[in-house]
Formats: sequence, C-alpha cells, structure tokens
Amino acid sequence: MKILFLGPPGAGKGTQAVRVAQELGLAHVSTGDMFRALDSDSDLGRRVASIMESGELVPDEIVIEMLERRISEDDAANGYILDGFPRTRPQAEALDAFLGDDGLDRVVVLEADADELVGRILARGRADDTEEAVRTRLAVYDRDTEPLIAFYEPRDVVDRLSGVGGIEEITESILTVLRG
Repeated sequence: MKILFLGPPGAGKGTQAVRVAQELGLAHVSTGDMFRALDSDSDLGRRVASIMESGELVPDEIVIEMLERRISEDDAANGYILDGFPRTRPQAEALDAFLGDDGLDRVVVLEADADELVGRILARGRADDTEEAVRTRLAVYDRDTEPLIAFYEPRDVVDRLSGVGGIEEITESILTVLRG
C-alpha cells in the first residue's frame, strides 16, 4: 500500500504517519526527517538547513532525488507512507512519473484550524520553528500544497479527516478509512 499524508504544518501528519505505518507494517518516508539527517558539514546539508530555517521549500530536484533513493530501500518494498512529499504540483507530477498515475492507493488529508496549528508548531520547540517561519510555512502550504488535494481528488483516493482530537482517536479514524 502506498499512502500520501497531506495537511498543513502542525496538523499531525508526522505523528500519525509513524503510528499508522507501524500499525500497517509500512515504511514511514518523511522528507523532513531525511533533510534533518543530512550531514550539516556537507554542502547539501548546509543548503537544505538554510532553506528550511527560512520556511521555504527545498528545490524539487533535490527532494525528488532523495525520495527516489529512499523508496527504493528494502523497508519500503511492501509499501510506505509519504510524509512531506509531494508538496507542489511539479513534485506530484514527478511522483506520478516515477510511480505511475495510479501509484498512490490513498491520500489522507488531515485538517485543522490555523490558530491550532500555530500553537502546536511553536510548542514543539524545534530550532526551525520560529513564529515567522511557521507563518511562512502555513502560507507556502496554502499556496503550493493545498491545491494537491484537487490534483488527487479525480482519482477517488482522497480522504479528508480532522487532525484535531486525541492522538489515538485520530489514528483510529485513519486506520478505519484505510482498512475500510
């Protein structure tokens, strides 16, 4: 099973992707984790860190190359949950080129109110989570990523779910949809 988790920053995609991947025996493929794991002494690591600190998106060619390598690893052979990719239409089109138009089985969209999201993100305490960067990331999501929902809806694979509530309750609602 190949699943994409979409939703604005702070909606719980990462938390839920890890939980659902474990429950279903799938690999959790997080571009954010891949970026943070880059060697900070490498040129690529420094470039990605600078881009992330500003709240902007890492260029498509870098993300696509890293993702193609990651989903080719053994743990992703039985399926995976994509968390943080694609974030733009060109990335979605590149993913289609790599997987095929029917490559994704489900697209889970977690939704939450903007004020809730800002509070959640700032509470995480990550170095790259300044209020300015958070607001930039939310604006970038609205501009670049939210339109992907409409990109995937004609394929009849999109499930919109609330990202507000208890972690276990949200996990159960996602699993119900995916198993249903």
